[in-house]
Amino acid sequence: MGLRNRFTKESDHARQTVFGVRKETVEGVAWSLPYLAVFSVFLVWPALKGLYMSLFDWDPFVPSQSEFIGVQNYVQLLHDPVFWNAMQGTVYFVALSVPLLVLVGLGLALGVNKNVKGKRILRAIYFSPYILTVAVVTLIWSEVYSEGYGLINYYLGYVMDSPPGWLTSTDLAMPALAFMTVWWLVGFNFVIFLAARQGIPERLYEAARLDGASTWRAFKDVTLPQMRNSILFVVIIQFILQFQVFAQPYVLTGGGPRDSTDTLVYYLYRSAFSQQQYGYGAAIGYVLVMILVLIAVINFKVIGTND
Repeated sequence: MGLRNRFTKESDHARQTVFGVRKETVEGVAWSLPYLAVFSVFLVWPALKGLYMSLFDWDPFVPSQSEFIGVQNYVQLLHDPVFWNAMQGTVYFVALSVPLLVLVGLGLALGVNKNVKGKRILRAIYFSPYILTVAVVTLIWSEVYSEGYGLINYYLGYVMDSPPGWLTSTDLAMPALAFMTVWWLVGFNFVIFLAARQGIPERLYEAARLDGASTWRAFKDVTLPQMRNSILFVVIIQFILQFQVFAQPYVLTGGGPRDSTDTLVYYLYRSAFSQQQYGYGAAIGYVLVMILVLIAVINFKVIGTND
């Protein structure tokens, strides 16, 4: 009888555990359904629809009459000089902006973390541009970069006879857009890095000082390893964001001068909405997605690998 009672109690406990797990699973799924519905409607479905459209010469007005062309849109991309020019412009913009966004954000965070006077005011100043919309930012910088009356050329006029046209020069237009972007978005990275730095226990720095470590050695052996996940997050996010740059060239330069500020997303926009080549635009979008996935994987391998 004792053995039977023990077996019965264990069976009841196991049954309660199973039902408890099932109940938690059901509750979890129920709470997730609203998000899953929004995720499916606004992300999964458009993504699948875009992939489907990229295989057609898509007619947006009479979709049923769209001609299936397979991978022809992707083959056309490989032989499209405008696409490769937009790719080159995007890579150039990313190469200019992402390292500065990461390094400047990290430098500001480490500087403000020290006991400096007015650091609360400095935090507000560094972050404030990030709350502006892209329309406001481009409007401000269109005035700053103005060749005739802009703030930069006003002061350059004291040291040179003919200040450059920042948005009309093929050599300076893209760096000008990158500098504006760094001013605008570095506040986000600054906040992430500052939170990560403040999360590092001070006892690690005390131990490093007791071992005779210099400031650089403490930064290299304590700060960077402890902030590795935050740095990885910021690098991946900035690569994704800057590869999708659109508003800056669209508003300030229109892709000019002479297509020197053309980018992938801007070319996608022109192909789909100006030239009404929706299938071709969808193909450009999927090539961009593949590039971003590849970049994320490389970043995880390079930065995210633990020693």
